[in-house]
Amino acid sequence: MLEEVERWLARRSWSVADRPLGRLLSAKQGTTVSVVLPALNEEATVGEIVAVIRRELMTGAVPLVDELVVVDSGSTDRTAEVAARAGARVVHRDAILPRVPAVPGKGEVLWRSLLATAGDVVCFVDADLREFSADFVSGIVGPLLTDPEVQFVKAMYDRPLGGAPGQGGRVTELVARPLLNLHWPQLAGFVQPLGGEYAARRSLLERLPFPVGYGVELGLLVDALHTVGLDALAQVDVGVRVHRHQDGQALGRMAAAIYRTAQLRLSRGHLVRPALTQFERGEGGFVPRTHAVDTEERPPMGDVAEYAARAGRRNTGAA
Repeated sequence: MLEEVERWLARRSWSVADRPLGRLLSAKQGTTVSVVLPALNEEATVGEIVAVIRRELMTGAVPLVDELVVVDSGSTDRTAEVAARAGARVVHRDAILPRVPAVPGKGEVLWRSLLATAGDVVCFVDADLREFSADFVSGIVGPLLTDPEVQFVKAMYDRPLGGAPGQGGRVTELVARPLLNLHWPQLAGFVQPLGGEYAARRSLLERLPFPVGYGVELGLLVDALHTVGLDALAQVDVGVRVHRHQDGQALGRMAAAIYRTAQLRLSRGHLVRPALTQFERGEGGFVPRTHAVDTEERPPMGDVAEYAARAGRRNTGAA
């Protein structure tokens, strides 16, 4: 590990207990915080997450969270109904920036959410978490409220798999961590580089491109490093993350998208064949299934006319 990273670990890695909620509320001083939950068929978990955030972080004279938005990316279950009943504002992905046809993918939803929210700090939380704790929000928002030099904060945690503690980040260990250590060694200190819980200043997020699919976490992390430098990045230990695990083939497609995101940033070139073939056993033997690898990225939101116009109106009103 680079000496620079060792120093960063000592300086920019914290525990959620390092910043009690009272300290965060005192430090808030007018900074607004938006929490975004990207959701696709998460009726079993999204309601409890919304309820916990509203109960623990959105009450009192100075709430920590000012805005809680669930962006539904086309659920066929009761995700939108459950989230709204629990108290979230629910927006459908296709209703945001309708002139740009939406494509499937988590990154697409996160990118569009910048137009559906207004907070100075934007906090992303996956909607499939079980046994959810408000620490997932307060922990990663905390450094942004108390340290003006920090721009981007990732959550770190244990991810149990099959009863074994600290496991579960299979794509992280097999794909993302080797890529980061070999090509972006400054990022080798991140415990959960692909984790879906992270917060950043809007002023940074609006300058970054968003891969539309599963590559969004790695892409944002690498681009944030190049945009603001390692010392502006941080991580906070929030405990244990319990969520739904995907099967091996889904993980393979995720890995391909992440590799493609890394490859684009390494060379700004193109994959010869942006597709992944996997195999399933059928009645007559193994059957090939070919899946497209996400090859699209959305531009920095600050370059989008509708977003720039909204920012202009806000600045005019402030004047």
